[in-house]
Amino acid sequence: MTDAPRISRQFSQRSVMEAIVQGGPISRASISKLTGLSKQTISEIVRDLEDDGWVRETGRTSGHIGRSAVTYELVVDAAYIVAVDLGGTKVRVAVTDLAGQIVAEDTAPTDPRGGLPLIAEIAGMALSAAVAAKVPREKLRLAVVGVPGAPDSRSGRVLLAPNIKDFDSMDVLDAFRQALGFDVVLENDVNLAALGESWQGQGQGIDNLAYVALGTGIGSGLILGGNLVRGAANAAGEMGFLPIGTDPFAPESLRVGAYERTVATHGIIDRYAAATGEKIGVPAIFERAAAGDAAALSVIDDTARQVACGIAAISAIANPQLVILGGSIGLRPEILERARHFLPQCFPYPVDVVSGDLGARAALVGATAVGLSQLHNTLFGVAAPNTGISLPPAGMVEEAAQ
Repeated sequence: MTDAPRISRQFSQRSVMEAIVQGGPISRASISKLTGLSKQTISEIVRDLEDDGWVRETGRTSGHIGRSAVTYELVVDAAYIVAVDLGGTKVRVAVTDLAGQIVAEDTAPTDPRGGLPLIAEIAGMALSAAVAAKVPREKLRLAVVGVPGAPDSRSGRVLLAPNIKDFDSMDVLDAFRQALGFDVVLENDVNLAALGESWQGQGQGIDNLAYVALGTGIGSGLILGGNLVRGAANAAGEMGFLPIGTDPFAPESLRVGAYERTVATHGIIDRYAAATGEKIGVPAIFERAAAGDAAALSVIDDTARQVACGIAAISAIANPQLVILGGSIGLRPEILERARHFLPQCFPYPVDVVSGDLGARAALVGATAVGLSQLHNTLFGVAAPNTGISLPPAGMVEEAAQ
């Protein structure tokens, strides 16, 4: 088969598969109306997909004058995706089917040794979760790993990831592939969270949004014109390196980022310690603020002012319709309320700021979205000509958002 007929066949196969994913159970006549393909072509493609185990008959629907039509649906357990959200203190792993439903999930503290020990930890969690869900290892086809930094596709390294040891000096991508035994995609964790909220959360139907994750570190994911913005080196949205908050020329600011040093976990802890002489964790600081502790209230106010400054910087450059806050600190209502209060004092135009709907699972949902799209392209032909993500209907992954 020459290239032109082969590519045409791939696009036809993809169109049929997308029609079944989006509309199943669906008849061949309905697929024909959606795709414009002949019923004969659809019959051949559906037969091949059945033989390969990707679709199956679901029964018959009543037609006119007593006639009935065979309907088809996706075999959701034909393959599985591993979704990983790697944070500075915690790693979350989920195994999802082709409908985006989570069938197994695990959470553990991030191995502080980083490097190969951390990769081994994540691979072990993923494979153990699959065993617990009775998913055969050969059906694990792809992992999408969200990392707190900028993946470099040429070297496999993860740059700008100060909270994960050794990821900037090793081929992380190849190490994950070796540990898991199947293909892996690396993506920035906040980009995944932005995609998750766009697909299943606050960002549904919005083409221009920013997702800001504040926790151990701080980062943002930008969706502009309906497309994820990655930048020349996958470093778009690394707002921890904004030159605000503290001295951007300090050596530590070059390693961690001036803004992250100020607004993220360690900055909050250090400010409270400077005011009181007592070094306690961020949750305890919020608890003391709720009890009326003046130093804690001052630290949270200052943090929210800095968050407002970061949102103003993003808004001045990208002009998003919506800014979504996430992360363990960004999801705190105290931060949202104060950031909304301070933002008009440092930025002249109104900006809609909300908390994420998906909470801590935003990146997992985004990883599932990327995984489904990638797996679809790999299994069912060449990528679609547009740059959007072809995915199942939104309601198919409600469990992932709970």
